[in-house]
Amino acid sequence: MNGVEHRALQLLKIPEVRDKIVNTLMLILAFRLGFQIPLPGMNPQFLAQAAEGMKGSLFGLMNAFSGGAIGRTTIFALGIMPYISASIIFSMLAKISPRIEAVAKEGATGQKKINQWTRLATVPIAMLQAVFVYTGVFKQFPEMIAPGVDPGVGLFVLVVLSLTAGTVLCMWIGELITEYGLGNGASLIIMAGIIAELPASMMQITADPDWIQTLSTYVVIWIITVVVIVYITKGARRIPIQYAKLTRGRKVYGGQRHFLPLKINMAGVMPIIFASILFVIPGVLFKVFGWTTLENLMNDPRGFIHISLYIVLIFAFCFFWNRLMFQPEEIANNLREHGSFIPGIRPGQKTAEFLTYTLTRITMAGAAFLALIAVLPNLMTTSSGFHGRMAYFIGGTSVLIVVGVAMDLVDKLNAQLVMRNYEGFMKQTGSTWGRSGETPRDGE
Repeated sequence: MNGVEHRALQLLKIPEVRDKIVNTLMLILAFRLGFQIPLPGMNPQFLAQAAEGMKGSLFGLMNAFSGGAIGRTTIFALGIMPYISASIIFSMLAKISPRIEAVAKEGATGQKKINQWTRLATVPIAMLQAVFVYTGVFKQFPEMIAPGVDPGVGLFVLVVLSLTAGTVLCMWIGELITEYGLGNGASLIIMAGIIAELPASMMQITADPDWIQTLSTYVVIWIITVVVIVYITKGARRIPIQYAKLTRGRKVYGGQRHFLPLKINMAGVMPIIFASILFVIPGVLFKVFGWTTLENLMNDPRGFIHISLYIVLIFAFCFFWNRLMFQPEEIANNLREHGSFIPGIRPGQKTAEFLTYTLTRITMAGAAFLALIAVLPNLMTTSSGFHGRMAYFIGGTSVLIVVGVAMDLVDKLNAQLVMRNYEGFMKQTGSTWGRSGETPRDGE
């Protein structure tokens, strides 16, 4: 029995972890059952075909973050995406707005307030995205509406309310997973939705005569992609931090050396999301003004101009996000206030300059990695034998999300094992002390 099987059996033997695993699976099953409830008045078949041809666009990004449900006319069509958008907004406001930043620094109470604001902000964001989906997608194709249904105001209100209610229900399921299950509920919902689309993509490959060779190629590319993503995600620049020594009588406090880790992919998938959303604006403007040539250049996912601008936007947003979330001046001030310093670097301004220089170099490597992952599906689909749907499972946003969530889930399971071992050790020691805690008698 190898180490992985041994740890899996250990997890199943722990009642608390076993209950969390069962709760997570049941809640994800309930989330997937929501895809069987269609929207009123919609034709499911046409939207599924339309979503297939929009991979790589904003519609494809929404499809990935809603767990593939945007390709079906169900009440869970928006999925968890509005809640993710609200979370991103408040994460940025916590760094920009002094009032929200003060609330975020209040600890558990402040985080509870921000979570409540995030829930409240999810509703209008969901309604706005529902209006966008109905007017920008549904109304563009009249055959998307079921025969005999009047596409009037009544259907519009009913669809918007249904999509909003589905989003609120998805948010509630995600929070239940976070509280009673394993890992982050929103991330697991996104991961489950992406993986759920894998069987249909595999069936598309088996339709080819030489599907075994095609599948083997996909597996090799997928393994290489996952290894690279894990390597980059785990990679970090460890900056040594030395604590000053403090003498109190005969005792010396401090003097330990710790490390400040700067992750290579600190921004995660955020730059790809921002770049994909912002990239739609020029195409919409060119369409409004009737500039067909420029619109075709912007909307061609395999063209040189499209790929070049996409990479530039990813680099720009990667630097923006890292600089927003990691502020060298604040870190340098905190180190100086706590009597810490970087060996060889003077505290204060010199430390901030060193952190800025290091962050710039790391961000450059992380942005190059994200740009390659984002552009990889478009480059793969230009080759013969590659399917668009399958390409997005071994490259692009989907594989980055799935691998990141899976790594986070493994870390939480390992933490449960470590905590259980510590708890068992403490219980055994406590019982020993309890048995031997009686006052010893003479002669014993």
